[in-house]
Amino acid sequence: MTTTASNSPTNSVPLDVAALRADFPILSRTVRDGKPLVYLDSGATSQRPLQVLDAERDYVLTSNSAVHRGAHQLSEEATDAYEGARAKLAEFVGAEPEELVFTKNATEGINLVAYAMSNAATAGPEAERFRLGPGDEVVVTEMEHHANLLPWQQLCQRTGATLKWFTVTPGGRLDLSTVDEVITPRTKLVAFAHQSNVLGTVNPVDTLVAKAHAVGALTVLDACQSVPHGVYRQGPVDFHALGVDFAVFSGHKMLGPSGIGVLYGRSELLAAMPPFLTGGSMIEMVRMEGSTFAPPPQRFEAGVPMTSQAIGLGAAVDYLSAVGMDRIAAHEHALAERALAGIAEIDGVRVIGPAELTDRGGTVAFVIDGVHPHDAGQVLDSLGIAVRVGHHCAWPLHRACSVPATVRASFYLYNTPAEVDALLAGIREAQKFFGVA
Repeated sequence: MTTTASNSPTNSVPLDVAALRADFPILSRTVRDGKPLVYLDSGATSQRPLQVLDAERDYVLTSNSAVHRGAHQLSEEATDAYEGARAKLAEFVGAEPEELVFTKNATEGINLVAYAMSNAATAGPEAERFRLGPGDEVVVTEMEHHANLLPWQQLCQRTGATLKWFTVTPGGRLDLSTVDEVITPRTKLVAFAHQSNVLGTVNPVDTLVAKAHAVGALTVLDACQSVPHGVYRQGPVDFHALGVDFAVFSGHKMLGPSGIGVLYGRSELLAAMPPFLTGGSMIEMVRMEGSTFAPPPQRFEAGVPMTSQAIGLGAAVDYLSAVGMDRIAAHEHALAERALAGIAEIDGVRVIGPAELTDRGGTVAFVIDGVHPHDAGQVLDSLGIAVRVGHHCAWPLHRACSVPATVRASFYLYNTPAEVDALLAGIREAQKFFGVA
């Protein structure tokens, strides 16, 4: 990698994508009888650079040990590396280290909050603000990934609270014309995606947070599609600046390992919130008659944590920071602009989501008239182009858009304009194959 470290939104130096791609050996392989791989599925999972793999390998070869539970040198080294990764992540997302909890993935992070709110029913007075019951309301949106919908559905079923949601406009934006009807004094929590994993829509965090806080509700931000990419002209995601109460993101979508996610929670909230999982490593004192729990974040990290994954994720943060999140966001913006313009020139292809580039990320979902998305995906795959097809774990959103499934191309820092052109050519090839053009 030859790029210069910078997160400044004023840095407009284009990415040296060819140099970046050298760090990702998988991108040079061929598929389907020698076709060059065109990987356009980073919204599902991103590829990992050598620097991340090396960090995990070096740790396992030299310092592998259980963190927070040994008096020997290896345990000290492992603990320092693990907590060092937490500190890097905290700086990257605008938080304090003690506000970040390592989880198995983002889904577990959301479930942690939902189950902690259930556990609040039997906790002490410090947990009062997390309690839900009949008459209380939880608000989500129609564009949520299932991971940010089902935990709240289940929480409402367990507590008797009511689930409400914002609908989506035909243009792929949240319909906020009903905001005063959806968020009311009964609202206890508002959970929503920063960027849709299907539409690419970037939602107005400031508006929703202000409305939620005005009625005393907590906020949960699904940042899985924004932390890895930044936001065009806004730079890296900063949780303190956004003012959210909780947020989640996952490692494997930001060049890091799978099997690790991060939950952010404001310090005072984590300190008052009951634990989700109990056991070793999360305790303060244990007697047969009862136990007390460690301060956050250890309170929420029961058992031996995912140490090598955390260290790998810390290396991914180093990599993204060195490239510069503003430059990554600008690069993806240019790729999305090229894709949207190219699709607009193909008759019989419709983008599902905003056609304009304002408040939009580098994810483009579309349908081809007369061609089922799964069939289109097979044609693209035969050409070496990896996209995702289906409902993308957002079934209600697809129902709202009156489509059973879509083809989704999602771009990242290592994709090129030529790969966008290959996608456009592949769409035309699918139309020819199925005789619809």
